[in-house]
Amino acid sequence: MKWLVSLLGAGLVMLTLRDLFHTLWHPTRHGGLSRLVMTALWRLARRLRARRRVVGLVGPLAMVTVVGMWAFTVVLGWAVVYWPHMPGAFAFSPGSEAAQEPALLDSVYLSLVTVATLGLGDIAPGEGWLRMVSPLEALVGFTLLTATVSWVLEIYPALTRRRVLAVRLALLRDSDPTPRQIDCTAGALLLDGLATEVARVRVDFAQYAEAYYFHDGEDHSSLAATVGYAVTLARRGQAAQRPEVRLAGDVLTGALKDLAAILDQRFLHTGGTATEVFAAYAADHGRSLAQP
Repeated sequence: MKWLVSLLGAGLVMLTLRDLFHTLWHPTRHGGLSRLVMTALWRLARRLRARRRVVGLVGPLAMVTVVGMWAFTVVLGWAVVYWPHMPGAFAFSPGSEAAQEPALLDSVYLSLVTVATLGLGDIAPGEGWLRMVSPLEALVGFTLLTATVSWVLEIYPALTRRRVLAVRLALLRDSDPTPRQIDCTAGALLLDGLATEVARVRVDFAQYAEAYYFHDGEDHSSLAATVGYAVTLARRGQAAQRPEVRLAGDVLTGALKDLAAILDQRFLHTGGTATEVFAAYAADHGRSLAQP
């Protein structure tokens, strides 16, 4: 029975590590539990009255919640591993009253101290297999810390790329170049540059799905509000006389379709056209889409 309980704790730890791996390092980055937490917080915030003010906190709050969930389950899982063997399989420092405490409390305390790599030494594993398992928990704690830091360092550059594209589209929308102005070499370069940026954002949504749950602030920095104008520019490029402009317009149209496909597949599930997906994207972020 003791080993069954310990195996249950080990299974909880493995489930957490699997979710961490799929959230941060898997090529498709389909984190199970973390994705459910983020989606639930996003939907809850959307139902609140102070929508923009509250939704702006969803992304950072969701990341903190997910990291806290990982830490909690790792600590709990290892505590369950230790629990059936406490206190008999552990050595206590002289004068320590820890052995007089409930076994579960001592197990949680030991797990917290180990995962935080403090190594206080007042409770130490006595059996051989426990002396091997305990350092593994410290290693997992160190991995969790470095993974959290790398997650933050990865997500914010992706948000910057998305917002830069949104600001550029907002500036173009304000200047509103005519089809004649687009129909030149500079217009082809403009459309090609936009296609490259849209492709980068598409990859960001695939690699960093949690970026979807970050609010972008004002309309001019929100891709949800400005992406519709990219569709307008692509159509003007496709209707141009110069072949290089038409090609750039086709490339931009393809990049926008890819972006719409990843948004619909991962978040919106409308099954509609690119324009319909972008309208749903704008609505989901509390925006009105700049219509083509």
